[in-house]
Amino acid sequence: MDIVDEMLNGSKRALARAITMVENECHDAAGMMRRLYPRTGRAQVIGITGPPGAGKSTLTDKLAKRLRQQGKTIGIIAVDPTSPFSGGAILGDRIRMNELILDEEIFIRSMGTRGSLGGLSRKTADVAAVLDAFGKDVIFIETVGVGQSEVDIVKAADTTVVVLVPGLGDDIQAIKAGILEIGDIFVINKADREGAERLNSELEMMLVLNQGNLAWQPPIKKTVASSGNGIEELVDAIDSHVKYLTKSGELHRRRSLRAKNELLALMEASVGRYIVNRINQSGRFESMIASMERREKDPYTVANIILSECLK
Repeated sequence: MDIVDEMLNGSKRALARAITMVENECHDAAGMMRRLYPRTGRAQVIGITGPPGAGKSTLTDKLAKRLRQQGKTIGIIAVDPTSPFSGGAILGDRIRMNELILDEEIFIRSMGTRGSLGGLSRKTADVAAVLDAFGKDVIFIETVGVGQSEVDIVKAADTTVVVLVPGLGDDIQAIKAGILEIGDIFVINKADREGAERLNSELEMMLVLNQGNLAWQPPIKKTVASSGNGIEELVDAIDSHVKYLTKSGELHRRRSLRAKNELLALMEASVGRYIVNRINQSGRFESMIASMERREKDPYTVANIILSECLK
């Protein structure tokens, strides 16, 4: 029995191995994904994003527990930043979710960004697809938590939950245009802190200016994730958004766009690897870099030379 058959028979060990194959870009990972792809598209994918310290991991923990009470199976992808110096990642989010590890129907996978910007790893979407094929009903993707540029989650999730917290200085700084536009639901976590009402008012004002006449008006929910306050209301808001996506046809549009983005990203990565391999094999790469250092050639000219030679 191969890894795909083991996985589809419910082996969590095979699932973990399959995800490792995807992350490490093993030579047979593409063949495995081809077999799994027809089984994807069933899971509900929820993105959890926001600045560091907002309580994303604790919120995800509480949401997962509530959904398990409803009988749903859960996959969690927790993305942590990778060091640009050592290449390592602490992968500490699962420490905050240690109780979930005991639940056989919850699978948690921590991932490093491996240099990717936008809050996700390049392989996050593929790992979500593996969990989907495994049969998970709901997949949470918790992003790095780097702040204002963390918008890639909208390309991977059906519902994006933006978590904010009072007391991080200028609250408006946390409500930049990109973050405003990707949020389907906004959560003010640690709402028992001073400044929660002010943040709520400012957020309401920004959403009115930003949303216009859109059919879905993002709700603002207040939670205290550490105690579980507000979690039930947040789950209801997520359910309402899922119903809106299905009824309006927005779910089909988002998943169609996701398929397009996945294909473009795969093509870009494949072409990039092909060009790098060709230029390395030619033995001219270092000489081209040297010519740039001497200012004999500019990078734009060198790039055009490489592309014209490789794509003839």
